[in-house]
Amino acid sequence: MDKIKVLIVDDSAVVRQSLSSILSSDSDIEVIGTAADPIIAVKKIMKEVPDVITLDIEMPRMDGLTFLRKIMSQHPIPVVVISSLTNEGTEVAMKALEYGAAEIIGKPAMNAGKFINESKITICDAVKAASHVKMLRRKAAPTSTSKTVSKPRIKPKTIEVSPRYSADVILEKGSAANRITKTDDVIVLGASTGGTEAIRTLLKSLPQKMPGIAIVQHMPEGFTKSFANSLNNICELEVKEAENGDKLYQGRVLIAPGNHHMLLKRVGKEYFVEVKEGPLVNRHRPSVDVLFRSASRYAGKNCTGVLLTGMGNDGAKGLLELKESGGETIAQDEHSSIVYGMPKEAAKLGAANHIKALKDIAPFLIK
Repeated sequence: MDKIKVLIVDDSAVVRQSLSSILSSDSDIEVIGTAADPIIAVKKIMKEVPDVITLDIEMPRMDGLTFLRKIMSQHPIPVVVISSLTNEGTEVAMKALEYGAAEIIGKPAMNAGKFINESKITICDAVKAASHVKMLRRKAAPTSTSKTVSKPRIKPKTIEVSPRYSADVILEKGSAANRITKTDDVIVLGASTGGTEAIRTLLKSLPQKMPGIAIVQHMPEGFTKSFANSLNNICELEVKEAENGDKLYQGRVLIAPGNHHMLLKRVGKEYFVEVKEGPLVNRHRPSVDVLFRSASRYAGKNCTGVLLTGMGNDGAKGLLELKESGGETIAQDEHSSIVYGMPKEAAKLGAANHIKALKDIAPFLIK
């Protein structure tokens, strides 16, 4: 199996060295070069085209956003944006997703063994996921994020992502949902690579009078608030980054904060969310499985679960548990998924009552 060839673009020599060490530690990845700025990167790409580029945003001679848009309009290559966690940086990095970046992650923390190990998992998995992204050439117009016709770039290899901890470390599996009486309906949704655009498309199509929606999108701390705010500006629904104890009700969408798990809880007929720390589950924090398991326990037949595009298997077992508790379950189909990993694993388990294209999920939920 061919290794994933990666080009690292960052103006910091320390970061280039750190990322090279992290990525080279994975047997499936090969770092073919580094570049201190996009001008140098272009010259290296002309000699050898990488499978994935890791890209900083703030760099000399040409900023990362400009470089990203040139790549996507001229020679699409999967890009993982690795950005510092600043307020200004998160807004710009979110713009990078609109311009075609496959993944967005924070720069690795090098001050403690635990964080170094988690950074390795996050960065390597992000690169692997990006290598599977279907690439489409994008228009180079400054304000356009639409796509022109182009054949998707699909890599033939399959990379297995082995889970570390299951949802058991956060919430033990239970069967309380079988005794739940009728409450308000709720929706739980999970996504990873390609999920930001899929969630944006889905929520924009939903009216204000929808059941409360709880969402886990694999995204680092600091970026989920910007993501929620951007959705709130374009949707009829109220969208916010979840805080511990937030109530979930009709017309409201809660996004799990990066680096924290989110659980759906209930008191009487009222739903709320619990935001908590804990180990990575299925190599992620937040984890979709954690949200889905809590929904199966506290909402059961009153809940609809939706699993969208993403690499790996997070959410597949949780969707099955939700189905077994009487909930309605939906998985995105292969054709409309940017990466057909998580919904594929759910389909293999028989966890999805329905397999649907992204464009058909909103009308189904409304109905």
